[in-house]
Amino acid sequence: MQVTGNIVVVTGGARGIGKAMCEAFARAGAAKVIVADLDEAGANAVADSIGGAVFRCDVSQESDVRRVIEETERRFGPIALFCSNAGIGGGFDPLSVNVGGTSDEAWARSWAIHVMAHVWAARHLIPRYKARGGGYFLNTISAAGLESQVGSAPYSTTKHAAVGFAENLAISHKADNIKVSILCPQGVDTDMLRSIPKGPQSGDGDLTPEQVAQDVLKGLAEESFLILPHPQVLGYMRKKAENYDRWLGGMAKIQARMREEFGT
Repeated sequence: MQVTGNIVVVTGGARGIGKAMCEAFARAGAAKVIVADLDEAGANAVADSIGGAVFRCDVSQESDVRRVIEETERRFGPIALFCSNAGIGGGFDPLSVNVGGTSDEAWARSWAIHVMAHVWAARHLIPRYKARGGGYFLNTISAAGLESQVGSAPYSTTKHAAVGFAENLAISHKADNIKVSILCPQGVDTDMLRSIPKGPQSGDGDLTPEQVAQDVLKGLAEESFLILPHPQVLGYMRKKAENYDRWLGGMAKIQARMREEFGT
């Protein structure tokens, strides 16, 4: 897929990877880039710099996701690429004594943003895509959806679920010419990475958002399902599949080191 001449929506577009993608899409000649975010001031700054448009959007609410889709198509024309990119770094606690947590709050918010936002985008765009012969979804997930996330069961679990949904989306709608890519980086130098405790996602070749955005353009051009800005993740996936017990043991050692570090 080429974004040139097409309308693109990016949720979580006010900062980080989303901002870098908006800028990269604009440079690549997108007809219009829609910057959707809860941070209206940040979204407006990005949109002003690239000639884009802004929608305030809380992706944890289906009504907001639907409104962005409906209003974008009403005002600007058919969406060719929907980037379900917004995410949070919630539920991190390296010293947790119970992986189930103490309340549902972190679980519910992570589930809404990391899983249901993708579901709602598909729910309201698939009929439109099918009617006009195709379309594209890019879902920003994380390497945590392929491996795991030491220190946050809600983050890891919902990212795994997001991978599962994207696989089903690609399988179920291949015949409808609906394409799907998932973006699964490790550490990216963003506000979110800096806000969470350091762990295996940090210090393994942290990338800039701009580097990740270039990998997105390349992955879209190749129509690759899996976009891995950190190529070493492929090796980690292979090791996990080759010997699950050994992989679990290694991750448990990382968890023990984190507890020791943060406990002191």
